[in-house]
Formats: sequence, structure tokens, C-alpha cells
Amino acid sequence: MTLPPGQRVIAGFPRFGTHFHRPPPAVPANPAIAIAGAGAEPVAVPVADLARLPRREIAADFHCVAGWSAENLRWEGVAFSDFYRTIIEPRVRPGASISHIGFVGLDGYRSVVLLEDALGDDVVIADRLNSCALDGDHGAPVRLVSPSQYGFISTKHLCRIELHTSEPAARYHPSPLIDFGLRLVWPHARARVWEEERHRHLPAWLLRPIYRRIISPIRFASGRGGHQPDLSDSSV
Repeated sequence: MTLPPGQRVIAGFPRFGTHFHRPPPAVPANPAIAIAGAGAEPVAVPVADLARLPRREIAADFHCVAGWSAENLRWEGVAFSDFYRTIIEPRVRPGASISHIGFVGLDGYRSVVLLEDALGDDVVIADRLNSCALDGDHGAPVRLVSPSQYGFISTKHLCRIELHTSEPAARYHPSPLIDFGLRLVWPHARARVWEEERHRHLPAWLLRPIYRRIISPIRFASGRGGHQPDLSDSSV
């Protein structure tokens, strides 16, 4: 098997994320995806309405920016391109030039994706993984999946889609000094795994050893917050 540069295969598919140390957010009784932003008519699309769109199945590896890869995951859902063309695009006002899409989860996590990347053939809004409905660990009720980008793009527990005409500003911490430090590891705008686009300002090779050393502590915290993953592969 050929992996993207800097990646190693692990056993299982761990629950990682910004809030990995907490239980997954509760799924609303009637989940919906809110759509809002520049030049668009706000609307809330019930997740149940996704059943009206053509189904898409993809088999792909999942690559975390921390350096681990889970092999041959089978996702089912709807292509984001179909969702965009059918539901979002008709609500965009004439003249509005959408360049970036923000994906927000119930846990507060947010990823920003170039529109051209979001419309890729392998990008889906998934509701099933390996023939089972998504559980809380992996993004219930629905999540974004973009296999050719690092996992931080694939927002779990998707509840909101934001439309932007330029890349939205981001501030990571109220302290200017800490904010500057965090911006050194600012996520890459494209996050393409085969180009090893991990961060904007630091070379990818520099962080590989650091990432590999923090996987075990994160695994421990993840196990306390949700399902304990199988990470028995000693190559991590």
C-alpha cells in the first residue's frame, strides 16, 4: 500500500478531534443543517431531506494531520457537490461569488474549505460508516468526509454550512502572544494529503516527530471521552 508522505497505518479508526476528551455531543431529535452566509437566503435543511438526493458510496483511507492513517473506510451519504448544486446554489443571490465554505459541527468545531475543493468528486456528507449508521465517536448524525484532505477538514456532527466570498478571518486566542504562536501551526488552506499541506508557515517534516509522540496521550484522553479505539499497531 502506498501512503501519502509522513503517514503511517494504524489499526482501527480512533476518535480524534478538538473535543476528544469530552463525550460526543447529543444528537438533536430533528437534526438539521443550517445554511447561511454571504449572498444566501438562510435556510435549515432537515437531515432527513438528504434522502431525496442520490446516494454516494466511497471507499477511502482517512489521513490525520498527526500522521496516522486508517485504511479502507466505507462511507455512505450524499455527494457534497449534489447538495451544493441542488440545495445551496439556488439560494445564492445573483452576483455573489462564493469562494469558501465553512463547515460547523455541534461540538463547535469549524473547518474552512475552498469551494473548488469542497466540490471534489470524493467529498461527501456521510451518514454511514462501514455499513452502520454513524455513531457519536465518528460524527453522528452526519459529517463531512474529504478523503484527499487531512482529517481536520472533515467536520463531524455537521449542523451548519457557511458561505463566504473570501477566506474568513480567524483568531485562535484572545492573547496576542498565544495567538501568534498558534498561527505558526495555522492549518493549510488546501490541506491536500499528497502534497503534505499540513500547515501554512512551518515545514511538514518539522512536526512529524512531535505529532507521533502525542498520539498516545490523545488516545488516552479520547478513550475517556468516548469509545476506546483500537490502536494496537506499534508503528504509531
